[in-house]
Parts: sequence; structure tokens; C-alpha cells
Amino acid sequence: MDGKPERLLLPYDEARAALGGISRTTLWQLVNQGQIVRVNVGRRGFITAKSIDAYIDRLTAVASA
Repeated sequence: MDGKPERLLLPYDEARAALGGISRTTLWQLVNQGQIVRVNVGRRGFITAKSIDAYIDRLTAVASA
């Protein structure tokens, strides 16, 4: 371990990059469909890392089925 804690919340651009560089439109579609979770901290919006991991797990499960 490198001493850095794992990030639990990702800014939109980092969330898009974590999902393979998807577009802003696709990110918002996933949020609106409930596929990934958006939260606010003050005025800033973030995507939860847990919801990204869960989304990727669901995609992987479908692909391997």
C-alpha cells in the first residue's frame, strides 16, 4: 500500500476517465438511469467509487454470461 487512502468520491472528469473516457452525456445517462450514484458535498457533485465498481462488476457479469 502506498499510504494514500482509496478515494471514495470522484469528480465527474475522473469518474468519466475511470469508465474508459466516456462522454459527459453518457455519464449523466448512467446517473439518471440509476446505474451509478451521484452525491453532493456542499455545492460540489461527485460520483461514488463504489457505484462505479458495482457498475463495472455488472457489465463484467453480463459479458461473461
